[in-house]
Amino acid sequence: MAVACPVAFPAFPVAEIARPLLAWYALRVRSNFEWAVNAVLTGKEYEAFLPTYRTRRRWSDRTKEVDAPLFRGYTFCRFDATRRLPILTTPGVVSIIGSSAGPIEVDEREIASVRAMVASGVLVGPWPFLREGQYVAVERGPLTGVEGIIISFKGQYRLVVSVSLLQRSVAVEIDRDWVRPTSQHRP
Repeated sequence: MAVACPVAFPAFPVAEIARPLLAWYALRVRSNFEWAVNAVLTGKEYEAFLPTYRTRRRWSDRTKEVDAPLFRGYTFCRFDATRRLPILTTPGVVSIIGSSAGPIEVDEREIASVRAMVASGVLVGPWPFLREGQYVAVERGPLTGVEGIIISFKGQYRLVVSVSLLQRSVAVEIDRDWVRPTSQHRP
């Protein structure tokens, strides 16, 4: 006859015990494979992020607005760097951006800033990578909390956020009154 054991175990959320905080990594993918790689990684239950923007494409018979990858040839994925084989064997993945020492993490703040820009509904588009300029923090509007470099372009102000590892940047139109200068300047 089985006897119940009255041992009480503390109630810990299983997700917090079983899953450490994973870092973001940039993946180099084959040309025009960004969408497919993102779909496969999501299907493998990885957290994948493919930032996109709306652009006009012209064909010989029509012009159409389409979603295009913000960083052509790249997508982002959160995973354990010691278990990268399933990532590298994903069709379309060329490599994980890194050095001879291994994959290099993408700064969590940079991913969060790019996500906020894409989700804001404000006009977003690719921009040349910048290192110098006035570093600002957005205090008002849909991008509150995002930090980046402010520039003037065609009489309008744009906030530029860079992903250092890829040496790529994203620009979004903003109202100059939304931002305040910060003393922080990240290279």
